[in-house]
Amino acid sequence: MSVLTRSRTAKVMGAFALIGASALVLAGCSGSPAPAGSSAAAPAAEADFPVDCDKAAPASYTPEYASTSKGPAKDLTYTIGTALPVTGNLAFLGPPEIAGTEFAADEVNKADKGVTINLEQGDSGDTDNKAYETEIPRLLNAGATAIVGAASSGTSLQFIDQVIAADAIQFSPANTSAAFTGYKDKGLYWRTAPSDVLQGQVLGNLIAGDGAETVGMIILNDSYGTGLACFAKAAFEDAGGSVVSAALYNTGDTNFSSQVETVLAADPDAIALITFEEVKTIIPELVAADFPKDKMYFVDGNLANFGDEFDAGTLTGAKGTYPAVDPTSTATFREDLNSYWTGTGKSELKDFTYGPESYDAVILLALAALEAGSAEGPDVAAHLQQVSGGTGDGKKCTSYAECADIINAGEVADYDGVSGPITFDKVGDPQGATIGIFQYGEDNNYSFLNLG
Repeated sequence: MSVLTRSRTAKVMGAFALIGASALVLAGCSGSPAPAGSSAAAPAAEADFPVDCDKAAPASYTPEYASTSKGPAKDLTYTIGTALPVTGNLAFLGPPEIAGTEFAADEVNKADKGVTINLEQGDSGDTDNKAYETEIPRLLNAGATAIVGAASSGTSLQFIDQVIAADAIQFSPANTSAAFTGYKDKGLYWRTAPSDVLQGQVLGNLIAGDGAETVGMIILNDSYGTGLACFAKAAFEDAGGSVVSAALYNTGDTNFSSQVETVLAADPDAIALITFEEVKTIIPELVAADFPKDKMYFVDGNLANFGDEFDAGTLTGAKGTYPAVDPTSTATFREDLNSYWTGTGKSELKDFTYGPESYDAVILLALAALEAGSAEGPDVAAHLQQVSGGTGDGKKCTSYAECADIINAGEVADYDGVSGPITFDKVGDPQGATIGIFQYGEDNNYSFLNLG
């Protein structure tokens, strides 16, 4: 596994970067003081960057795991709750994530190989509407010993301690904040999405590789937004570029004129939009200011198929990143997921972002419970690394039924999912990940970009 070459003139090779999480060395988010008499477009001084990037680096913490149960399970009912965004500023991610969990639970239950999932759906909301304040207690009171969610890192941080205190697992398919890597979670927090240390490197190098020497940023002021901004800043500066302006906003804000004006005043070559759904309000302001659409960069929190929400051609040439495998490798899964979802009476899925990761989260929980012979949080957690192949043992398998047969035969299964090989490390992070690079067309929808 290789780290992307850090050179302003080097082009990003390939449409996605395969990066080993354990191989990354996080560069500090440092800036250069602006020289006396410099113009507004001069490199921003460290004091001008509104985020303390020293706090973005992952903490060091390795939990201890223990399980007293013995498997494999024979007739185990496993109640799994979800806290995914039905409402709030990531609600556009709700359908593919919810569909992924339901599709996985359906496959586990149809397999009938020792575990039956009782799936309790819930709404995470966001840090503005705070739906999680009632939903998390409801799910725990319903007997959930694992909760899949939230999508937003900032939202997950609002209830992670409550879930841990209940000795339940929190398993996110979409949290990318580096804050979770060293979180003192007793080994109960897991995720199928990689840390933003990875996406930040890809984003920073992508912008530099496209020829930009200066960049402005509009940043969601939460753990996700500020962390991703710091990692992208570090990569862009290491490639020789300068972050010349950056503006924060808070969840619940509806007017972004001051942020747009602040960033545009520095006349950046490119703008990184590190936001959630608020980008729908920001885009028209940038377009009205005649900022080049092909110099806008999106991230996983806002990369969506906007279609006719904007005039045709509004986003032509804009690019974005999110953790993803080559879409050609998941085409069959997307078709099957959409067929399952519409078969339950729901509308067709417009986006599939984090749908594979949500599916894999439920499959991994079911396999760990099967191997543990228990649905208790600490017991399941003690087996999650092994069923993902993170211990280096096991036979490769790519479905719940195939892996369950291996476990029921008394052997070790190594599940490779639709979102990738996963392969957890000791703190519940995937050890490797692919970051996809996508580009918008005339129809304001994005497609996989092959730069290689």
